Amino acid sequence: MSGATAVRAVVQGKVQGVAFRDAAVRRARALGVLGWVRNDDDGTVAVHAEGPPDALDAFTAWLHEGPAAARVDGVAIAPVKVEGHEQFAMRGVSAGVFVVQEHQATAHHYDLRLEVDGMMRSWAVPKGPSMDPAVKRLAVQVEDHGLSHNDFEGSLGDGGVIIWDRGSYEQGGRVPWPEAIERGHAVFVLHGEKLRGGFALQRTGPPDAAKPQWLLIKRRDDDAQPGSDVTAEQPRSVASGRTLGESLGRPASKRA
Repeated sequence: MSGATAVRAVVQGKVQGVAFRDAAVRRARALGVLGWVRNDDDGTVAVHAEGPPDALDAFTAWLHEGPAAARVDGVAIAPVKVEGHEQFAMRGVSAGVFVVQEHQATAHHYDLRLEVDGMMRSWAVPKGPSMDPAVKRLAVQVEDHGLSHNDFEGSLGDGGVIIWDRGSYEQGGRVPWPEAIERGHAVFVLHGEKLRGGFALQRTGPPDAAKPQWLLIKRRDDDAQPGSDVTAEQPRSVASGRTLGESLGRPASKRA
């Protein structure tokens, strides 16, 4: 956003349980402000907001008042870098679980799975996820899996599987899920042991293909790690502590 500035705010007082987040989303979107809002464990509301200076000033002025049921005792505001958000969304509300399983099959890849409506929507990522926003990973949509498969680790056919990462996630964006996936642009926030922060899945091929192709992209936020290679730096299972190579009875360095 040309000419945009950004701030991080912490709102104190009676600001949880009074629809503060919902009201903040409505006000931000009306003003054209992007970013996110969440309830923190200490009873405050945290906000990242970015946009044109006039819109940002109007939004931060509103934070000092909040919705009618709130009582704002203070707002701490600090300038931060623009992260390039595409919407203003609520954070901190879990949409379910996610898992990334490293899989040695005919071809080595990583399976990213997100819980949606009681099933695990799945994408095969040949080179694995990245925490570098400059890196765009091919992600091929494959068949859904049941939640019971999330705990699987061991031999599978001529190969094997390890649980490379897992945790909870939040759905983001203006379009509700699963409609966002059907439209081909899904924004979400991961809370894993290795993968954290905002991500996006962007479909690049026709939706009716046998295996639709997408791009998996790390968002530019506080959790981003430019220049990193998280799959090489953290190769071990979060469940067993083994590498995929070790689970197959050979050194990790000899993994295909």
